[in-house]
Amino acid sequence: MAVKVLVVDDSGFFRRRVSEILSADSSIQVVGTATNGREAIDQALALKPDVITMDYEMPMMDGITAVRNIMQRCPTPVLMFSSLTHEGARVTLDALDAGAVDFLPKNFEDISRNPEKVKQLLCEKVHSIARSNRRFSSAVSAPTTAAPSPAVPSSRTAAPVRAPAPAPITPARPASSANASFAAPRRKAYKLVAIGTSTGGPVALQRVLTQLPANFPAPIVLIQHMPAAFTKAFAERLDKLCRIQVKEAEDGDILRPGLALLAPGGKQMMVDSRGAVKILPGDERLNYKPCVDITFGSAAKSFSDKVLAVVLTGMGADGREGARLLKQSGSQVWAQDEASCVIYGMPMAVVKADLADAVYSLDDIGRHLAEACQ
Repeated sequence: MAVKVLVVDDSGFFRRRVSEILSADSSIQVVGTATNGREAIDQALALKPDVITMDYEMPMMDGITAVRNIMQRCPTPVLMFSSLTHEGARVTLDALDAGAVDFLPKNFEDISRNPEKVKQLLCEKVHSIARSNRRFSSAVSAPTTAAPSPAVPSSRTAAPVRAPAPAPITPARPASSANASFAAPRRKAYKLVAIGTSTGGPVALQRVLTQLPANFPAPIVLIQHMPAAFTKAFAERLDKLCRIQVKEAEDGDILRPGLALLAPGGKQMMVDSRGAVKILPGDERLNYKPCVDITFGSAAKSFSDKVLAVVLTGMGADGREGARLLKQSGSQVWAQDEASCVIYGMPMAVVKADLADAVYSLDDIGRHLAEACQ
C-alpha cells in the first residue's frame, strides 16, 4: 500500500517540486496539498495522511502551531522543512519539541543541482517516518518548570532549570518487553560516556541529559546526525535545559566531568587518551558527518574498557562498528529499546550484532547513567 502524503508549503514552486519528487516514487501517493497551517489541519483531518511534510514560515498559521494542533487532533508523523540558518535551526528544534518526527533542510539550489539525490533523500525520509515505531497520542503535555532537585548539589549559578516538556508524541512503554532489560547497570568509574543518535535524537537526548545531576562524574560526548548550521543552536538549547553543561565541541576542548560536548555538524569528532577533543573535516566518503562509528572508535582506542556508550533512536546502522570496537576493548554498550524509539535502526543494528550489554527504555537511560557512573 502506498504511503499517503500531505504536502504543506506556502511556496507554489516548492509545493509542486516536492509533490513531483514524491509522486515519482510509485510507493508514495500525494493525497493533497495545503498553503498554510490552518489548511494543513483541515486537510490532515479530512485526508488522514500517513506523513505530512511541513514548512515553517506560512501565512495565517505557522508550521509549529500547525504541528501542535495536528498532534492534538489527529496525530500524524511530520517531516519539517527548515532553512540552513541559526534561526532555522532554532525553529526546527521547536518543531521537534512540538511533535515533528524529523526534518530536512529547505534548499532550492540542491533541488535544481542534485534532483536525484534530493529525491532519494526525501523519499527515504518519508518511508522511514511512515514506518516509525512512534505511538501517536492525542494527549499533549504542557511545558512544566522545575528547579534542580535539592538533593543534587549544583555548581551552575543560572536560574532554576526548566525541565523539558515531554514530547507531544510519546511511545507507550509496555508493561514488559522482550527486547528490554531493566536490570541495574554495572557501576564503574568510566572515563567517558559516548552517546550516538540520529532521527528522533534531539528529543531523545533532551530526555536523557535532563535527568543527569550537575555533578555527573564523567565527561560526555554526543554524536547527533545534524547539519552544520544546527548543532550550535542545539547545544545552546540543551545547555539551558540541563543541569550539566553542554556546548558544541571545538578542536582542543578538554573532556571534563559534567560537560557534554556535541559533535559539530559537517565534521568528525575524535578523542585522544589525554582527554583532548579533535575536530576534523568531514570526509566526503562517509555518509554521516558527524559519524558515530568514528567517535566510538577513537574512544575505544583512547580509553579501552573505561567507556560507556549508548546508541539511541536513528535510521541506519551508524554506531554498530564503533560499538564492536568498544566491546573488543572491554567497554560497555547500551541500546535504546524498540518500543521507545522513533526509528529502531541504529539500536537494532547494535542489538542484532549481539553488542548490547543492556537495552533500556528512553525514559530509563538517564537514571541508569547516573547510577552507573561512580
